[in-house]
Amino acid sequence: MRYFVKTPWWLKKLYPRRIWDFDTGEKIIYLSFDDGPHPVATPFILDALKKYKAKASFFCIGKNVLAYPDLYRRIQEEGHRVANHSHNHLDGYKTPDKTYLGDIHEAAAFIDSNLFRPPYGRMTASQFRKLPGYKIIMWDVLSGDFDASLSKEKCLEGVNAKTKPGSIVVFHENDKAWEKMSYALPRFLDNFHQQGYIFSVIP
Repeated sequence: MRYFVKTPWWLKKLYPRRIWDFDTGEKIIYLSFDDGPHPVATPFILDALKKYKAKASFFCIGKNVLAYPDLYRRIQEEGHRVANHSHNHLDGYKTPDKTYLGDIHEAAAFIDSNLFRPPYGRMTASQFRKLPGYKIIMWDVLSGDFDASLSKEKCLEGVNAKTKPGSIVVFHENDKAWEKMSYALPRFLDNFHQQGYIFSVIP
């Protein structure tokens, strides 16, 4: 599996209208979670965030919001931000524009947000142009918690090493990521909390 743990500068330059990180000048990290709500992972994440008074942004799947409405409400009630991650997690490179955009709008009926993150990070230029009104949120650091070949220790090592002030960091709340995310997230939070960082929602 090939992916960048740290998004390279040239990729950010290639897609400058997508948001990859923030130039804050302060010790702020923008934690984000994709693919929820999830009946096991989401409560675990919320409890871990609460311990450190951390806030995060949750890029939710519409069908999961329908399946777990109480968890979706809890995310918001605890001061986190919700955002659109499509209704059925479609790959923009493999999906016609009409279907892809329709899937985003279907999710928007249940997720009130102007933030959108394309599933797999894949979205064509045509799809981008046809989606006005949304801020497209990418990432600066990808945890790799979905990678079956990556150990939980290496997952933690990667995010700890690559995260900087202003980084948008991605973890996942799904079955595939559970083992590594549940190991790495609390240790990641503790590491940066001890260094004086705060964790904020994506503005």
